[in-house]
Amino acid sequence: MVMQTQRIKCIVTALLLMVGFSLPLMAQESGIDELFQELAEADAATYSRIEQQIISEWSKSGSAAMDLLMRRGRDALDEGAPDAAVEHFSALVDHAPDFAEGYYGRASSYYLLGLIGPALDDIRQALILNPRHFEAMRGLALIMEELGRPADAMTLYEMVLAINPQSTEVNASKARLQLQLEGQAL
Repeated sequence: MVMQTQRIKCIVTALLLMVGFSLPLMAQESGIDELFQELAEADAATYSRIEQQIISEWSKSGSAAMDLLMRRGRDALDEGAPDAAVEHFSALVDHAPDFAEGYYGRASSYYLLGLIGPALDDIRQALILNPRHFEAMRGLALIMEELGRPADAMTLYEMVLAINPQSTEVNASKARLQLQLEGQAL
């Protein structure tokens, strides 16, 4: 009887710990959903702030060590050292394979190194992990344009605008590409 009581206490404790650990994740997911709703309804004056809040949320891995690798990778990109950035992002991906930002950062680094195949593969993985990653979609659209696939790029720009309708950059890219596509049709 004593053993069974201890067993039940262990099970209850484990369940409480699981619930306790999942509440912040649920709150985080709820918070990001609210940010996406705000982004969809934002005007030209506020969309950039909300966009940055979403990107900031995406950058939180939940691990100080992984966040450090993320910062080092971004710093290397900012310093014009995509080869060093690949190293940091690869370590991040190795240690946190479910963290979409690691793949997106490494994709950006590969792209800057002219390694389109690995960049596409990492963008694919980032979008599998985070299907609303409008930055990865935008990056993929740019690559599609470079590969001579403007219709695919246009589809991607429209997908980004469905999530982030006020994006000045994407609206400009879409308008430019629309003119190009109309010019090709003539």
